[in-house]
Amino acid sequence: MLDWLYEIVAQLIVWIHTALSTVVPKDSGWAWGGSIILLTVLLRLAMVPLFVKQIHASRKMQELNPKVQALRKKYKNDKQRLNQEVMKLYQENGANPLSGCLPLLVQMPVFIGLFQTLKRISDAKEGHDVFALKWDLVESAQNANIFGAHIPDTFLNAWGADPKSWTAIIVTAIAVVISSCTTFFTVRASMKRQPVTDDANPMMQAQKMMVFLAPLFGLFGLGFPLGVLMYWVTSNSWTLAQQHYIYKRYPPLSTTGDANGTPAKGAPPKGGPAKGKAAGTKTAGSKAAPAASGVKARLKKETAPEPEPEDTKAKVVRNQPTRKSRSKRSGSQKR
Repeated sequence: MLDWLYEIVAQLIVWIHTALSTVVPKDSGWAWGGSIILLTVLLRLAMVPLFVKQIHASRKMQELNPKVQALRKKYKNDKQRLNQEVMKLYQENGANPLSGCLPLLVQMPVFIGLFQTLKRISDAKEGHDVFALKWDLVESAQNANIFGAHIPDTFLNAWGADPKSWTAIIVTAIAVVISSCTTFFTVRASMKRQPVTDDANPMMQAQKMMVFLAPLFGLFGLGFPLGVLMYWVTSNSWTLAQQHYIYKRYPPLSTTGDANGTPAKGAPPKGGPAKGKAAGTKTAGSKAAPAASGVKARLKKETAPEPEPEDTKAKVVRNQPTRKSRSKRSGSQKR
């Protein structure tokens, strides 16, 4: 079903091998290994715009994360409405959650095509072509070796061979270890450049788990041909260098501020309000403090309201006559 993909990958290898054959012997392992490495480099160069797009998409998702969390709280009991509002938020701001998967989606077909091509070369019988490779090229690839290991060799096949080829075992084992290490450092570097979040966040826990599980992925490399391991190591090494350059040019956003880690607009200074004031007084200097206090006292004196003059005239107190009872007014006794 995917023969068309294998044909494309095989044809690319043939073209690159033909070009390298003008520099190195065409039947050498360096010609075939160099073809795989150059194929990886050309692929990664073509994927640079996708990687930059992935970085911008990641930054956009980080900027929208507070709004998404607010929507989760607002529609926590209505999943359908929540999904609609989140997608609407992404569309209005031009964010695409699938943009981060584009480099992987482009790289995986080449990885699968290269794996199948090398496997078919390893299992090819005499006189049979493999996709775009004629039999003479297939035979050349089968016999090409690097430090005693052939391009189609795997660690498991070299270990199970009788008699064993220790050079093939050592070379493929070293390639497996290097591919595992580069995978570990690639995942670790990607996680370290993510914004610091709460440790209880499931995404953060998943990233930490990936760091420890990455070396286990090397176990799959025991069954990969040496050419695929070369592709894997080259791709991981390119990713490490590319991440260092891209993230240096586009630094990741902090959780509370911009890309440089400064606090967001309206946010309190680092260390709280009290520390911010204390830092401000320290940086003012010993001479600036008396001057500031003098100006403040003068302004206070000028703006203070003048007291109102007291009234020197004595206030006249009028005694109002009290109303006497009827008996007292008439002089008669109370009956």
